Formats: sequence, C-alpha cells, structure tokens
Amino acid sequence: MSVLSEQMLRHADPAQVAGLARFFKTGPGQYGEGDRFLGIKVPVTREVVKDCWKTTTWQDLEECISSEYHEVRLAALLTLVEIFKHNKAQRQECVDFYLNHTAFINNWDLVDLSCYPLLGVWLLDKDRTLLYDLARGGKTIWEQRIGMVSTMTFIRHGQLEDTFAIADILLHHSHDLIHKAVGWLLREAGKRDKAALEAWLKGADRVSQMPRTMLRYAIEKFPEEERKQYLAK
Repeated sequence: MSVLSEQMLRHADPAQVAGLARFFKTGPGQYGEGDRFLGIKVPVTREVVKDCWKTTTWQDLEECISSEYHEVRLAALLTLVEIFKHNKAQRQECVDFYLNHTAFINNWDLVDLSCYPLLGVWLLDKDRTLLYDLARGGKTIWEQRIGMVSTMTFIRHGQLEDTFAIADILLHHSHDLIHKAVGWLLREAGKRDKAALEAWLKGADRVSQMPRTMLRYAIEKFPEEERKQYLAK
C-alpha cells in the first residue's frame, strides 16, 4: 500500500461517511451511485497531499486513482496537480495520466478540484480542441464537465472566448450538473466582462433556450432588476 493511501486511511472518520454519501448523491439511480467514502473532509485531504506528494510515485498514483474510496481518488488527483505545478519536466506525463484515467474522475468535486489547475494551465499556450472534444463527445457527464470547467484558467487570464463557445456546445444538455457547471463558468466570465456575457446571452436567442438553472447561475451577480428581466424571458 502506498504512503498516500495509508495516510488517507488513517484519517478515516466513520461518523462523517453517511453525510458525505448523501451529499454526493450515492443512492440508487443518483449520479454518484455506489461510491464509497472514508469520511474525510477536503482540507484534511489537502494536508495529507501536502505531506506526501513529493514522494508519491506513478505506481502510487495508479493505486490511488483506482481506489474504491472517493477521498483517495481525490488525493491522487490533488497530488497529480502538485506534481504538475512543481515539476515542469513531468507536465506532459501528468496530463497523459489525467486523460487516461477519466473513468475514475466520477463526481463533480473530483472534476472541479483538478481539471482547471491541470488541463486549463497546460492548454493556456496550446490548441484547445481537446476541451471541445470532451464537451461534445465525452463518454460521461464528468468528461463533458471537464471540458467546461477547465476554461476557468482561461477566464482568470482574461480569455473568455472558449468559455462561451463550449457553453454553446452544452447549451441544450439534459443533466442538471452540466447546467450548473455552464452557468457557473458563464458567471465567472461575466465577472471579468459583464458586457461580453450580456452579448452572449442576448445572441442567437440563447436566453429563451437555456435551462433555468444555467441561466440563474449565469446572471447571479447581475442587479436584481436585470435578473428579473432575464428570467422573465
């Protein structure tokens, strides 16, 4: 057993398991059906990763990313992000590992805490077709969400075009978790450039087509009267 996995198991808190299982929707027919938890909160996982990432091997990551426990998979992803961040010579290897293991990145927190500090940063100075392919043809909603949420890094660098373009791809998606992700990223784009978000919303009759949850998230920072006007459409 790897040190990373061993340290995570040591922090297990059975009293937290039931609450986390409910929060991440692990019941029959829910999006996290069957997932198992150790009862470890994210700040604790981050502390473990802080202590272990420098000595974690690729074999250790392989073991942890395929763990039956949600928090161990998260620890593997956060460790991968640390390796990516600190070892530029291994960045391609980190990206390849990430993309080869998306089957295990199977809940919204696993996506959101890993994709943009890794894929988003990697693609800042590269062609971004990969994200469009994930959004358009991802095998799971999690791969599609990776395509959307990875654009957070671009937004933080003032580059909004990909966020709007991938939002268009996912505009008619059927799943609530995609609606929330798209709306969230649109809101972040709007915080950078409200006029650009308004132009996108008003173009191609998007407001009338958007799922209401997506729209609510997107316009959350707008003044109340403006929000009412958009929602009335």
